[in-house]
Amino acid sequence: MNVRLSTPRRLATIAIALAVAVPSLTACGDDEPGSSSDPNAATTLTWWHNGAQDPGKGVWQSIADQYHAEHPNVSFKVEPAQNEALKTKISVALQSPNPPSIFQQWGGGALATQVQSGKIMDITDATSSWIKELGAGATGWAVEGKQYGVPFGLHVVGFWYRTDLFQQAGITAPPTTMDELNAAVTKLKAKGIAPIALGGKDKWPDAFWWSYFAIRECSLDTVKNTVKNLKMDDPCWVKAGEDLKAFLDTKPFQDAFLGTPAQQGAGSSAGLVANGKAAMELQGDWELPTMIPLTEDKEYAKKLGWFAFPTVAGGKGTPGTALGGGDGYSCAVKAGPACADFLKYLASVPVQTKLVQSNTISLPANPGAISAIQDPSLKTVQEYLNKAPYIQTYFDQALPTSVGQALNDAIADFFAGKGSPQGIVDAFNKAVANK
Repeated sequence: MNVRLSTPRRLATIAIALAVAVPSLTACGDDEPGSSSDPNAATTLTWWHNGAQDPGKGVWQSIADQYHAEHPNVSFKVEPAQNEALKTKISVALQSPNPPSIFQQWGGGALATQVQSGKIMDITDATSSWIKELGAGATGWAVEGKQYGVPFGLHVVGFWYRTDLFQQAGITAPPTTMDELNAAVTKLKAKGIAPIALGGKDKWPDAFWWSYFAIRECSLDTVKNTVKNLKMDDPCWVKAGEDLKAFLDTKPFQDAFLGTPAQQGAGSSAGLVANGKAAMELQGDWELPTMIPLTEDKEYAKKLGWFAFPTVAGGKGTPGTALGGGDGYSCAVKAGPACADFLKYLASVPVQTKLVQSNTISLPANPGAISAIQDPSLKTVQEYLNKAPYIQTYFDQALPTSVGQALNDAIADFFAGKGSPQGIVDAFNKAVANK
């Protein structure tokens, strides 16, 4: 049943999905001393984020500058990096003696894996007086009840589409069923238009497809239990792969999609849609601001619409269940009290409003900034997020890191014509056995 939910309830669904995969931890301690506990002590925070291009790059720097102006004892060394490169950098840094003071954090089972390094600060006490302002969604950045990060934006994945290309192909309404999506693909091909852009080079966009078929085929209880107990034994998981195979056989993607990046350059999957070279892309809400530096068309946003992943006939998934997650930040143990205070600043309504209005984020983590959303398509996304009965966190993020990576790799291989629907499930189970 698709029930209208209030914002706190909507955040709670994200929190549940992020939290179910958290394993029991016995984190090792950090024997080296942290920064001074004196909040007035001069300190420099090294900050890693994925806003490698404007507007994000400039906006994050301006936020650091403003915080420094208000807190002269706190300086920043801001080091933006492209998303894929950043994830690798963070993984390596957490194995070193000196990780960055602040770094991007996506929560869930991956955060739980990182906490075991002993290098991520427990900010429970520092955030206890204000973290409830973000709603229950903030628990997605907690492990065993302790806060290890703070979200700054929430996400949901769906279809971005070109209204002008749909019109050219005679598609009068966004697809709501797989039959309608297949019909749209056929109509677009008949007009010589690439139906769907896919950044297969980065693997994670492939996983969105399998994941959505999975949450359409599998009951909500099955999905939750699989993520919590790490047992993928229900036949619905294989059925999801069979659905994906049937869709891949229609050849819905652009030529050479396996070598196409998701967000880097005009030739990326995001760039193809932004420049009218493809009609659709299954991506997160972040795609609208991501497209800004990828096209010279300043009116591109007016040509875009958004719709949810279609229903799958016979599927046992709860209608309206969405795939999503969020972005946040964690502090290194050595960062000191200034770091947690800065995360509070980032989560405040004025800063969250600035992030939305500057197109740095799409959907704010603080409900008090939702009114800042002005783009009609993003309002549609926010409304869908509000109504969703459950938000399943991307599986590669919800699961322990090694398991999530193995699943992504198996799905990517499947897109490349290797493996089978059962092989994806087998890769998951093998990774669980070996973790």
